[in-house]
Amino acid sequence: MPEQDDITVGQLLLVEYQVVKEEQKTRIGFRDNLLYVTLTVLAAVIAASAQARQSAMLLALPPVCVVLGWTYLVNDEKISAIGAYVRGDLGPRLAQLAGAQKVFEWEVAHRGDVRRRSRKVIQCGIDLLAFCVVPLAGLLVYWVSGETSAGLVVLSGVEALTVVGLGVQIVLYARPSGRPAPSAG
Repeated sequence: MPEQDDITVGQLLLVEYQVVKEEQKTRIGFRDNLLYVTLTVLAAVIAASAQARQSAMLLALPPVCVVLGWTYLVNDEKISAIGAYVRGDLGPRLAQLAGAQKVFEWEVAHRGDVRRRSRKVIQCGIDLLAFCVVPLAGLLVYWVSGETSAGLVVLSGVEALTVVGLGVQIVLYARPSGRPAPSAG
């Protein structure tokens, strides 16, 4: 019979649940704030470029959007990974220890919402708009401005490819059945 000061497996699993849910909550806040930061930076760069009448300043949009977009995507993936871990591993182990059929039912229930798929599609569109369409539009404005230089055109071409690569990753991560393997970072 365990002593009063002994730690049980169930207690450890509950602490683990609290810790991973706190990490998930923190990541959700950080991820969501990245959209606001991106919108602020986009507005600042576009306004500065327009005010200075320097279309080359728009070349700052792609690197900023790729860095913020990738950070957003990695955090989003970790948020989903935590949910999957709770649903598929931690929850069932706790249910077994407690002699219950299910625990943490919200982890599964909210995923069954009839509008979930449309929300996911809309969110994917918003992510693509914020992190890919706007910087590509900035590159287009630069290219048609008539104020280009050979070196910056080459740089902007590399930037365009990088933004398209991010867009592909955003779409791949948005697909439930096509979710890439968890990243190392």
